[in-house]
Amino acid sequence: MPFRLQREPFDASVELTAYRPERSDLGAEIHFVGTMRDLNQGDGVVAMELEHYPGMTDDELNRLLREAGNRWELLDALIVHRFGEIHPGEAIVLVSTWSRHRDEAFEACRFLIDALKTCAPFWKKERLQDGGSRWVEPQAGEGQPWLDSV
Repeated sequence: MPFRLQREPFDASVELTAYRPERSDLGAEIHFVGTMRDLNQGDGVVAMELEHYPGMTDDELNRLLREAGNRWELLDALIVHRFGEIHPGEAIVLVSTWSRHRDEAFEACRFLIDALKTCAPFWKKERLQDGGSRWVEPQAGEGQPWLDSV
């Protein structure tokens, strides 16, 4: 189950066309694309600098993909994640999961995106419209009991 970290913008539909598992046992595919907003916590945001520590991030993404595969019957998964300067409307992350059944694919995809937001070593600094900046605290979605054990 591959992942890729890159500075350049990406198009999720191009990524999915290029990486589509050639299997006849796929019953479900789920895709999540996270994009940068121009508003956060009531403030206008003009850009975000997303930093990571390459070796540590690679290890953690491999671990999270293995964990998802152990918890759900995934047939395949893909993560594409940006770093560097990102602007409103640009995709930050693509998480895709494939399985025989939709529940497995949905749950694994949600686990991966929430784990990326809370466990993976990424640091986000927003540049605000008023000229200031701030670091963004990691936040997972609600109702994620499996993150307690990651």
